[in-house]
Amino acid sequence: MVATLVKLRFLVLRNSLKRSVWQLVAVIIGAVYGLGILGVAVAGLVALGFAPTELATTVVVLAGSAVVLGWIVVPLVAFGVEQTLDPARLVVFPLPMSKLLVGLTAAGVLGVPGIVTSIAALATIATWIRSPFAAVAAAVCAVLAVLTCVVGSRTVAALSTSLQSRRRFRELAGILVFIPLILLGPIIVGLSRGIALSADALPGIARALSWSPLGAPWAVPADIAIGDFGAAGLKFLIALATLALLVVIWRWSLGVALVSPVSSGGKRVARGKTGLFGVLPATPAGAIAARALTYWRRDPRYARQLIVVPLIPVLLWFYSNNMGSLALLNAAGPIIAFLLALGLYTDISYDGTAFATHIADGVRGRDDRIGRVAALAIIAVPLVILITVGSVAVSGSWSLLPMLFGLCAAALLGGFGVVSVSSSQLIVPVPAAGDNPFKSAPGAGFTTALSAFATWGVLLLLMIPASVLAVLSLVFSSVLLGWLTLVVGIVLGTVFFVIGVRIGGAQLDQRAPDLLVRLRAQRSAA
Repeated sequence: MVATLVKLRFLVLRNSLKRSVWQLVAVIIGAVYGLGILGVAVAGLVALGFAPTELATTVVVLAGSAVVLGWIVVPLVAFGVEQTLDPARLVVFPLPMSKLLVGLTAAGVLGVPGIVTSIAALATIATWIRSPFAAVAAAVCAVLAVLTCVVGSRTVAALSTSLQSRRRFRELAGILVFIPLILLGPIIVGLSRGIALSADALPGIARALSWSPLGAPWAVPADIAIGDFGAAGLKFLIALATLALLVVIWRWSLGVALVSPVSSGGKRVARGKTGLFGVLPATPAGAIAARALTYWRRDPRYARQLIVVPLIPVLLWFYSNNMGSLALLNAAGPIIAFLLALGLYTDISYDGTAFATHIADGVRGRDDRIGRVAALAIIAVPLVILITVGSVAVSGSWSLLPMLFGLCAAALLGGFGVVSVSSSQLIVPVPAAGDNPFKSAPGAGFTTALSAFATWGVLLLLMIPASVLAVLSLVFSSVLLGWLTLVVGIVLGTVFFVIGVRIGGAQLDQRAPDLLVRLRAQRSAA
């Protein structure tokens, strides 16, 4: 039974890679990067074998604790991450609980994260190779630590099953986890400064963690290396007790999940409540705009694009402070305008097979383009104006306001024209409704990134006239050139927008059935 579950895990992986060449290419590229990081980690652990015992203990315990914590935290936020052997899919099979636990654990260890963690954990043998007893203990504790990671991850995932069934909680967590990734630069700088200022406190932190479930398995070899066998024995018992407790909790929660699987219920809407459809004009373009606005308000796949709005000014303010001038903050408005304008570059992909209703109802391509852009404009225009005026107010550069508005107009209007054309042609793999908004099929990232960068490039070319005038206005401190930037940005942006809607609408009229076929194929491959 255990061998069957492990075999099933690799069969699913193999089949997913056979779907697309790009999926295989992306996996190979990811494996190369992963092997590079793993090589650096192993080399570092080997080098610690020649370092003082206290330094080696501090590094191994702190890094090991971070690894265990990462395994436990990921299931809380990565609800959209694929689980090859999802227990919910095994409900219909009469599997003994003990064999199911062993099988799921083995499948977790033999997954890519499990293999990487296992290799790094076993590399700690080289760290303590100078003490034979410590090296043997490192091998045993490496196995114990890896099992704690895998079982802890599975336990948290099983306990959070009821939360995962709540779509709002799942979507909110998936979006919030993205915020630290955007602020990664300031976070790294802050942590680096904090570590540099409190380097003397790290050994004390490591000693404290060594008595916790996170660091106990990593600290046993260190205590044996210095001859403190009493502390080593106690910490080994802590590690064993932690693993045993996790297994008991996992077994209980898995049993509950298998016997009483969670189900999501629907939400009833009162009659006569049409929401935004009763506010916007009763035209094809107005109906599409109302539906698109509903997506922007309720669908996290759209809402994730709005995360950058408050974070871009924070990033620019942080880097401006480091430079000693707030001039960089003034770029917040144009940057946000640029990013928001491209939010629809592959919008039909998010419709999925529901796009068939457009074809069945005979919606004109022009109305489709205008409706989608209008919905985005209702959100983007006020935000861009607010951010631009706010950044200028903070920096005190009011003379730059016309020039900045010109760049924003060029980015927004030109971007609306570009996405009107791109979204009538591009179909890329996207998360399904209800999934983690950052989930993507293996290999989809490359395709999506390629099409996104191409769209960015087109918009940057269209912004050249306004951008050149903006640069000249800054170089010569010319208010006149700033106002000219505003005029050129509005006029050329409007022209590009009208052309884009016409071209995109005509292409959509011709290619709508082909787009639906590609959407169906994408859904079948998901």
